[in-house]
Amino acid sequence: MARMDWLRDADRPSLFNFVFWAMTAILAAGLAQAAVTRPAAPLQIVLFGGNLALVAALWPALPWSRTRGRLWVAPLFLATTLTLGVTGSAGYHLPLILLAVANLAFLYGMRVATAILSCVVVVCAVTPPLVGSTIADGLVQAAGMGVFSAFVLGMAASTLEARRRREEAQGLLERIRELAVAEERARMAAEMHDSVGHHLTVIKMGLENAERFRERRPDAAWGEVRQAKELTVEALADARRWVRALRPLALDGRVGGAALERLAASFDGTGIKVSFEVRGEERRLEADTELVLYRVLQEGLTNALRHAKAEHVHGTLTFGDSQVALVVSDDGTGRDDRSRGGFGLSSLADRARALGGTLAGGNRPGGGFELRAELPLSGVRA
Repeated sequence: MARMDWLRDADRPSLFNFVFWAMTAILAAGLAQAAVTRPAAPLQIVLFGGNLALVAALWPALPWSRTRGRLWVAPLFLATTLTLGVTGSAGYHLPLILLAVANLAFLYGMRVATAILSCVVVVCAVTPPLVGSTIADGLVQAAGMGVFSAFVLGMAASTLEARRRREEAQGLLERIRELAVAEERARMAAEMHDSVGHHLTVIKMGLENAERFRERRPDAAWGEVRQAKELTVEALADARRWVRALRPLALDGRVGGAALERLAASFDGTGIKVSFEVRGEERRLEADTELVLYRVLQEGLTNALRHAKAEHVHGTLTFGDSQVALVVSDDGTGRDDRSRGGFGLSSLADRARALGGTLAGGNRPGGGFELRAELPLSGVRA
């Protein structure tokens, strides 16, 4: 199935697709009628039929973005549509020529397409008098071609502009995501500085006391050393937890539920068992929403590891019709002070409220602690 994905080109305008197959059907019907009414011209019928079959075969392979590759198909498709007039389409192939030139506009720009269409209009004006028709016939044909050309170029220009704006919007969204992650990491780095700095300050004071007591009160000096050693172990563990928390939002390029699942898996080997599941039909999340959910899960896992003496933590991401909910629960001892905003919960609650959602935490009736965030969805499906 993956080998046929190039046949479903999302960059190809649906109206162009409809026009192409409609005109191809009309030409095929004309070919069938000619085979019945003009059996004396088999060679022309065969040439025209082969030409039309080649045009139909090239259309699905025609790229509508330079990133797709196969750029050689575009000039070949234009050439085959032009030769339809030689093999006997009697002018009905002109819409196909316009589609071919519109395709060149998508691939090479409006200037190239305009130059080619100008040449085609001139050819439409001068060809009829050369083959025995009147100059008026040539002008009428050229006028019709000019109107169709303006329409097609207008559609191509509008589509290209919409594509450009879409790419700019995607770039801005990615930039917003990066800035949001950078802002959050800066805040966390400041908290890390305060946390580890506190440990180091206490350790320094304890070692100074030990140095001061080493001769007059050796037992007290060794007590200060032991306390400094214990605080050093805590400081190292705290630093490791912060380093894990400072990992980027989209781990290995993952976003949404996959990023949260990967974050949960990153806590394997820390002494707690972590499980995570996604319920409902997953929806695309806004950058701010995704960041808050990521930090809520991070906060719940880190709190369970640091404070709760938990053995198991379970995270559930549930997608509803208009909101997404993340619940992080553990089987630890539970702590009342965590529900009052320790370890950054208060700032996360402010972020959730700013997005129109809520964040609540508290002890579970059966034991342990539960953190629940509910945020509105943007309504865009993944």
